[in-house]
Amino acid sequence: MHLDDNIIASIREQSLQLEKDRKQSSIALEQIIKNGWFKLFVPKELGGHMAPLPEALRIFEYASWIDGSFGWAVTIGAGGGFFVPFMQPDTAKQLFSDPHAVVAGSGAPAGKALETEGGYIINGSWKYCSGSSYATVFTANCVIQSEASPEPEPDQPLIRAFAFLPEQVEIVPDWEAFGLKGTDSHSIKVSNQFIPADRMFNLLDMQAYKEEPLYRYPFLPFAQASFAAVALGISRHFLEQAAEMTSGGKDALSTARYEAVMSRYAAANDRLNSNAHSFYEGVQASWEAVKQGGLTQEAESGVSKLCQRTARIALACASELFPYLGLAACMEHTPINQVWRDLQTACHHSLLVDHEADLASTLI
Repeated sequence: MHLDDNIIASIREQSLQLEKDRKQSSIALEQIIKNGWFKLFVPKELGGHMAPLPEALRIFEYASWIDGSFGWAVTIGAGGGFFVPFMQPDTAKQLFSDPHAVVAGSGAPAGKALETEGGYIINGSWKYCSGSSYATVFTANCVIQSEASPEPEPDQPLIRAFAFLPEQVEIVPDWEAFGLKGTDSHSIKVSNQFIPADRMFNLLDMQAYKEEPLYRYPFLPFAQASFAAVALGISRHFLEQAAEMTSGGKDALSTARYEAVMSRYAAANDRLNSNAHSFYEGVQASWEAVKQGGLTQEAESGVSKLCQRTARIALACASELFPYLGLAACMEHTPINQVWRDLQTACHHSLLVDHEADLASTLI
């Protein structure tokens, strides 16, 4: 699944405009829907592709190589398909059968759900809901309350996920990050909305499609692997931009400086390729293990560490080269500066940061 060179050029040409609009372009969304990338993890009977995880990760990397915000949109939009088997089958069919179906939402338990007849009354607000302006369904976690006990036990709250329709959600346009500006990652707010019981779901209670290995893959490393692939794609784009920028100014650079920059580029490129190879090799091994039965807790932790290391190295490859590109790379209107900011933003996602890593490992 590769896009035409002219389409890639168009998406990249419009990417700097996204810095002002802070939303995906129509041509980008058209290509995502046309290629079915929002439905990579949706069963075929609902119009999806049910792609194996390693295959989908390469698509995420490829889309992120085209443009960071574009790749993030593909990755987050596709990720919502992971919720299909945990919903009631009729609900999943209703929400995911549309060719334009795409989920935006949050995993933070920042809402409250008060039990009532036939469902729940929801109130809450959630940050960083990527794809908010074009989502056809929103999902978010809430703490369950009952009329008899409106305040849950603080150490053991019951948390469940809910699906909201767009007309039930208020979008609060507050995404002001310095990178990935075109991802529509705004906050959402839900106020006194009734959600029927069949639009509540639990990620620990699979309702259907239990035979699909993708849905048996643990959610945390699934999300981490998806974001690590984004980091690889953006980093690859940055290195290509750096080489093109340096080669274009070859006549204006001293021979020594040109050779020094290109030598660093070659080393960073080799390191990134080696990093990507290790990442896909590790994910493939975990995928085979899930198909054969499942991941041990140790193996699951190993995948998480692999993803965090992958993102750390992807960022380091760019960081090592950036200081040698001159002041032109610091100008916000240049493509390479945008790619740099996109990479920084993607790698700041909490799932890609190893808070237990020691200082030495952060330099690897």
